Parts: sequence; C-alpha cells; structure tokens
Amino acid sequence: MNYLVNEQHSGERIDKFLVGVMENVSRTDVQKLIAAGEVKVGGAAVSKNFRVESGMVVVVDRLPEKEASSLEPENIPLDIVYEDDDIVVLNKPRNLVVHPGNGVQNGTLAAGLLYHFKENLSAVNGPLRPGIVHRLDKDTPGLMVVAKNDAAHRHLAHQLETRTLHRTYNALVWGCPRDLEGCIDAPIARNPKNRLKMAVVKGGKESRTHYVAKKFFAIATLLELQLESGRTHQIRVHSRYTGHPVVGDPLYDGREESLNRVPPLMKEIATKVLEMAPAQLLQAVKIELIHPTTGKKMKFKVPMEEPFAKVLKFLKKECPADAPVFDEEEGFHDFDADIRFDEGYDADEPDNEMLDQFDECVFPELKERKTRAQRHAEKAATAAQRREKAAERKRIKQMKAARKRGIAAEDFVEPGYEPTIDPDLL
Repeated sequence: MNYLVNEQHSGERIDKFLVGVMENVSRTDVQKLIAAGEVKVGGAAVSKNFRVESGMVVVVDRLPEKEASSLEPENIPLDIVYEDDDIVVLNKPRNLVVHPGNGVQNGTLAAGLLYHFKENLSAVNGPLRPGIVHRLDKDTPGLMVVAKNDAAHRHLAHQLETRTLHRTYNALVWGCPRDLEGCIDAPIARNPKNRLKMAVVKGGKESRTHYVAKKFFAIATLLELQLESGRTHQIRVHSRYTGHPVVGDPLYDGREESLNRVPPLMKEIATKVLEMAPAQLLQAVKIELIHPTTGKKMKFKVPMEEPFAKVLKFLKKECPADAPVFDEEEGFHDFDADIRFDEGYDADEPDNEMLDQFDECVFPELKERKTRAQRHAEKAATAAQRREKAAERKRIKQMKAARKRGIAAEDFVEPGYEPTIDPDLL
C-alpha cells in the first residue's frame, strides 16, 4: 500500500506518520514492519527514526498480522469511576494484572473488561489488550482510562505522547530526598543483569519523573509524583536510583533490604510498616485528560487505599517529623520528632484535604543547586578569611602592647617570626 505525505505530516517520524494514516494498527505493529524491512521510501527500507517530508510516497509491502485472541471473558468486579460512549475511567485494585503476559493468562483486568463491555472496546492494541491505553503494575492500585473505540484510543494515546494526559501518583519512600521537589531525569531500560527487572541504563529510553515531598516522617517521606514518560516500573526504578526505594517494594530493595537505612531505635517501627505493606506503597490517585469527543478537560481522583492509609496513620502516630530545613552551611537540619500531626486522622476516612490540594499542585522547574564540592570550597574559603582577619586583629593588638612598652613600630617583631641575620655580623 502507498501513502503520500502531505504538508501536515512533513517532518514526522515515519512510525508516527503510518499510525496516523493506517487503520487498526499500533505503533508497535508499525515498528515491527519497519524492523522487518517492509516499509520503504524510494525503493529502500527505512529505519524507525526516518522522518518523512512533503511529497514522499511511503510504501508498505504488507499489513501487520494480528495475533489470534485466546482471551476469555471473566466476571471480575470493576470499580468504575466514570463511563460514557468513548471512555471508561476505573480504579484498579491491588493484586490485579492488567493484561495477559509473563505466564499470566487468567484473572486479568482485560478479561474483566471483555466480560463487562463485550465488543465495545478498542482493538488498537490487539485482542489481548482490549481497550487498554496504558497500564499499572500488578501491585499498584489506582486510576486507569480505557478506550471504548479506536478513535478514542488514538486520541488518548496522542495525549500520552504529547503529555496532555497527566497521571499523578502518591508514593511512600524510605528516608528523605535531598531536594524536596524536582525532576529525576534518568534513562530506563531492561536490567542487563536481571531481565525481570528494569534499571537506569546508559542509552536507555528517556524517562522523567517530577516529584514534590508532601508529608514527612522520621524514617520515610510521602511524595506526589507526575510522569513525563511512561516506562515500565518508572517510579519504582527512579526512586531506587535516587537511594530512596518505595516502601514495601519487593523488586527494587524496598523491603528488608532497606532496614539498614533506618536508625536502630526506629527499626521496630520500620519492621511493623513492612508487615502492614502488602507490596510497594504506590498509588495512582489522580488522572487528567481531554475527552476524545467533546474536547472537555476532565479530572478524576480517588482516596488513598486502605493499606496505604493505615501505614500513614501508623507513621503519624509513631514517628512524625517536621519538614527538614536546608542550610547551605550545615545541610539539612535534623527532624524534630516531638512535633505531632493533627489528631483525629482515621484510616477509613482518607486525607481528602491532601487530595484536594492536587488540583493546585504545580511542579516547578528543577532548581539548580551547588555541588557538594562547590559548597565545601566556599566554606573553606570563608574559614580562611576568618582566620586571616583574626590573625590581623591579633597582630594589631600585639603592636599596641609593644608601643606601651616603648618599642618603636619599626623595631616590632611579630611573635613566632625570626628575622634573617647577616652572617657577616656573626
């Protein structure tokens, strides 16, 4: 099949161009065709990074073969937050796999969607992922958006690509990050030493996570995060990379491996927290999107899940802390363990006031801070200046004392200094 490039698509990557002009294909399908040499321009096969120009003719030798569906509908309860003819927003529970894969064939969210909505789901991502636009890890609960038709799916996928679909997460991490707000910019790829895990790898896919510290405890910090990209395990990998794994994370050192980070007097509390945490304490609490048909901006949010809320209540009672204060000379001040949070918090009544603040939350640009070496150098220079001033004051004081004893200024010899003696006088 031949596709003519017009001015509107000039400069686009070829995989993005083909997704826009071909029907019922995903970018993954197109990239497989490109890798197989089935996409050509001017008679020559092109790479996925090739950019088309106006007037070019892109030739696709064959259409992608869709995998046969082996997905059977299953009556899995769904917590639907919103539904219309185009989209479904649902609150995925913990311990539910989104779609089949990695040895999991049954009991998935995809099977539940197929049972409840039957054929009223998009087929862009194939029969094994009906309506699935994005995913959450098995043990990460929270909001997801599902497309009920192909047009809505492509519109939502474009929003993910252009970052107009915003996902906000809450995560409890061990310790306190050095910067209380900022952006983690580190590429992510498959871990070369363990193919079941992801890691920050040079040459990996570009990944950015914005975060703001919201609540503080003596051993942990509650963060609010937003994703610019959507890599597998992105928040968990970035948190581990910064030295603050997500509390309870079994895959990225968030459980017993992190107990050595906790002060000895707090280890009993930390152990209790791990007993209360079923897995990583990470939740998608808010999603903002533009409706594919009406163009209206929509916002949805959910309260904290019960295990997460109980851990926060426990930490507020046992080891609360005030926000640390950063000082250029001394670094962070110690947490004040005597400060207590407001009483009356109930795990069954999540902190909706905190959730309401998400609407007003703005993730600022990452502030440039001096490096540790620069701060040490400035501190050393300041100390040297103080020593010089002290020595000068001491010298002036000694000169005054010498004048009182009748010693002329030109005859004054600073203590500790031995003048050179002419050898001819000896």
